[in-house]
Amino acid sequence: MDTQHHDQLVFHLTGRCQGPGLSATAGAGLRPALLATYRDLGAVRHDFPVLLPAAEGPELAVTLSSLVDGLLQDVAPRGIEGERLRRHALQLETLIRRSVDAGIQGSLSRLWMAAAVRLGGGVGAGAGVGGQTLEKVLTHAAGALRADGELLGCTPGMPVRLITRAWQRAYRAKARAFRTHLARLLVQLSDILRAAHSHSQAGCEPQALKAALGGAHRDAFDFDALSRIVGKGLQQDELPVSRRQRLTQLLATLEQQRFFPASDAAEDAAAAYGFAFDNCAAAAQAYAERLPGLAELVKAMAIAELEIQGRYVEAEHGFYFEAFAEHMLSADDLARFPDYLVCIPPEHNDAPPNARLLDLLSAGLPLKVLVQTQDLQEDAAIGTGHYAFGVRSARLATTAMGLGGLFVLQSPSSNLVAVQPQLARGMACRGPALFSVYAPRALPGTPLPPYLSAAAAMQSRAFVAFCYDAQAGSNWAERFSLLNNPQPEADWPLETLEYADARLQRVRKACAFTYADFALCDPQQAGHFAVVPRERWNDQMLPVAEWLQLPEDEAARRVPYVLAVNEESRLHRVIVDRPLMQATRRCLLLWHRLQEHGGVNDSHAQRLLAQERATWVAAQAAAPVADAPAAAEATVAATAEAPASGERSPDEAWIETSRCPACDECQKVNDRMFSYNPRKQAYIKDITAGTYRQLVEAAEGCQVAIIHPGQPRDLSEPGLEELLIRAEPFR
Repeated sequence: MDTQHHDQLVFHLTGRCQGPGLSATAGAGLRPALLATYRDLGAVRHDFPVLLPAAEGPELAVTLSSLVDGLLQDVAPRGIEGERLRRHALQLETLIRRSVDAGIQGSLSRLWMAAAVRLGGGVGAGAGVGGQTLEKVLTHAAGALRADGELLGCTPGMPVRLITRAWQRAYRAKARAFRTHLARLLVQLSDILRAAHSHSQAGCEPQALKAALGGAHRDAFDFDALSRIVGKGLQQDELPVSRRQRLTQLLATLEQQRFFPASDAAEDAAAAYGFAFDNCAAAAQAYAERLPGLAELVKAMAIAELEIQGRYVEAEHGFYFEAFAEHMLSADDLARFPDYLVCIPPEHNDAPPNARLLDLLSAGLPLKVLVQTQDLQEDAAIGTGHYAFGVRSARLATTAMGLGGLFVLQSPSSNLVAVQPQLARGMACRGPALFSVYAPRALPGTPLPPYLSAAAAMQSRAFVAFCYDAQAGSNWAERFSLLNNPQPEADWPLETLEYADARLQRVRKACAFTYADFALCDPQQAGHFAVVPRERWNDQMLPVAEWLQLPEDEAARRVPYVLAVNEESRLHRVIVDRPLMQATRRCLLLWHRLQEHGGVNDSHAQRLLAQERATWVAAQAAAPVADAPAAAEATVAATAEAPASGERSPDEAWIETSRCPACDECQKVNDRMFSYNPRKQAYIKDITAGTYRQLVEAAEGCQVAIIHPGQPRDLSEPGLEELLIRAEPFR
């Protein structure tokens, strides 16, 4: 490396800024270049705030944007008046979003009215729509909102509210089913006792007969005489003493149960057990203390069913139920009762009451546990001067998957609204479930709001969204899903970055968003970065994603950097030190493991495919000489399809030949550039026989999207800027 740039390598290796060529990032107001357009998040329509509907419906939460869209679909007229109403409604939505971001709480209807007053009283509000004032129009439109309830922003407290709401829905569903079943048992057991009483001497006493007859004709009967007639020959008690005692005890046990409230009344709810806790130890203790009572209740319900059906035989069933205990409870038995909800405060994740979290989950206790993480950049637990990547946070969920039998959902808080079906499934599953959520705080000096920080964690693979449901099937394909992570087939998501160069010319380039970019968003990690002035940029500097692909000896001579912008939106290169690059590499390694679980870049499948290709090529090479031209052409096609190193460069043009359906679309574009092998599958025969535009048009016309145009060879070809944008989805 040139001696004038030696200080960059020194910083990368040691983390020390030496010489005038580097400057610290602390206080520079830098953020990753790809986040430059999100400085005013309140003006951007996204998933927050969300509405918690007051009335129970199919969704746990509804985004404000979707509610406004639904309202406009219902009430906005066509034409100019409708467009004006749409514009004002979107302005009102922005005001509400900014209010929630500022910490104002309340229902949607209240915040809507407050925003309507502000918007209607603003300068230039005009006459509104249809000659009415804008405030009246927007106030009237509020009546068409499809739901109302509390609005929540993407705050650290939001995951607890959403998870608790999902648990409450599952609890209410179990409560309804249990009450229906319990009411039937109570009525039918009471009927047995009532019928036995009616056929006994006590039931034929005058007062009992009079009470049983009721109505306005009581005085027309002589109940004393009636009692003497119907009471002749009746037993003192039709039921054996042991059965009457058993039925009476069953009724008492069923009526006194506290696992579900007898009704929705406040006094009944207060008398029932509580199932929400803030630490694992308290939940485990409550479970252990209540387990004997739960076993008694399950036993009572089983005996009651037998008694109602007339199938209880004391000689056969008495011994079994006498020995019935907690260890005999089945998964079906436990599934009928409430799960224990544990929402651990982020600051107590490492507290002693939560130390046995994984042990409790592996034991199969009916726990639904929310673990929130506020910091993904941690100090190493052992030694000094080391940098750890999410040892206790980002890896908790992946560790839990190995316990077996669990439901595991990991997601940043920004993505929770999108994974509502998985939340509901986790709460409804039998057995334990772990919900691991990254919910960052808004700290002083942090350049990003919590929503954007959480979304950046998912984008950078620092906190990947995934779901593991052990009960969904017998293999990983059925159990595991990477959910909606961006570009799950790639190492890092690639986005197009547009900026003006030193000559004020517009430049477009693909830019990866890596873990190092995410770390740049945290002021506490400023020591891992240094700013390089533009005049000292050089060819020895490489973007982080490219640096990670280098062999170790080559990487030792290059310096990785990320692109960042300051508050004036000026572009900077920020170099990264070695500890953070090691953390970035570990982040990528963990992502690769999750990719394989999700069926992306499966190493076993790739090895098998390579073996099959090698076998096929060898068979073609051994073919008779007469078939040599066809074999040679097929070999060229196979080579064009199979990357030599196992991975294609996105800059190279190629076709996934083995997936070609022989639709002829590419040959219609240019039959000299594209050709078929003996199996009538397309490959690029001569890339010099056509233009980059034809490559892009062929990719767009391909029915199965297997043509990858790569980068243009001729940089002077007209319209390249447009073509590169069109080619981006096929790279």
